[in-house]
Amino acid sequence: MTVGEGSIVRRWLSRIPLDPYILALLATLVVATVLPARGRFADGASVATTLAIGLLFFLYGARISPGEAWAGARHWRLHVLVLSSTFVLFPLLGLAARVLQPAVLTPELYQGLLFLCVVPSTVQSSIAFTSMAGGNVPAAIFSASFSNVAGVLLTPVLAGVVLAGTGAVSFSAGSVLEIVAQLLLPFAAGQALRPWLGGWMGRHKRVLTLVDRGSILLVVYTAFSAGVVAGVWQRTSPGRLLALLGVLAALLLVVLLATAGAARLLGFTRPDRITAIFCGSKKSMATGLPMAAVLFSPQTVGLVLLPLMLFHQLQLLVCAELARRWRRAGPPSGRTLGDPFRSDR
Repeated sequence: MTVGEGSIVRRWLSRIPLDPYILALLATLVVATVLPARGRFADGASVATTLAIGLLFFLYGARISPGEAWAGARHWRLHVLVLSSTFVLFPLLGLAARVLQPAVLTPELYQGLLFLCVVPSTVQSSIAFTSMAGGNVPAAIFSASFSNVAGVLLTPVLAGVVLAGTGAVSFSAGSVLEIVAQLLLPFAAGQALRPWLGGWMGRHKRVLTLVDRGSILLVVYTAFSAGVVAGVWQRTSPGRLLALLGVLAALLLVVLLATAGAARLLGFTRPDRITAIFCGSKKSMATGLPMAAVLFSPQTVGLVLLPLMLFHQLQLLVCAELARRWRRAGPPSGRTLGDPFRSDR
């Protein structure tokens, strides 16, 4: 490699928003593969994971400010589009991908793809990319926050619908009670206590971020340990994982184009179109991973998590580049053929 080529590669790598947290997740996968939890240690890790999931959803509930979110609620058509993309378009595309099983995707990876499609949108990255690109930030706050609130209820229900017949998720009185106890009750308690906890949480964001991420790393370690012990990795080849990456890239591209096209047809302003694209194309790993640990059996949850984790990094790469491009373009007066924001509203 020449000096010039090396410089180009370094500049390209510097543009990749590889969060250190992603590296921590990858390290956790390696540890779970080499040193999986077994026996009494696995039992203790399972109890700790249950408590961590309850804590996560309590913090999610306490973190979401209803007043701040409602500031952008008047754009109801925008929010309907985002919710439709998150909880209708994505699941339909996931069901359409059934033709890829088992030739392209193994049953476990396809189950993970379906679960990815029913997870709510992200909050932080959706708002951050919307702000960077010059979108409607108050509307993004409402859409992303409401998606997560609705997802606490909708994701388990939709998972039961789209995964019906796969044997991956089965709803019984016991499983419903478990979902209520681990997800809904802590979330509701967090919302109820927010008036007293909101100020304290605002002053300790860094500590709470460490708690959030540490809890998710524990969930990932426990889930992948169970998968390693059950021998799921023997059923998945590197070729299958590459195929999964291709499927996820195609899924993201279709949703980006669909949300951009629908927003233009609805006559949205440029800031609203940016918001619709970023909020409607995201999937939340922070919310989805703990939910998967509750919904799926320990023997299958490891591989089920992979599509969501890979899609999360993929959406960061693509949306960060889109946000940079649209920020540099600014409020445009002219349009090129490939620009999704052609009208100057």
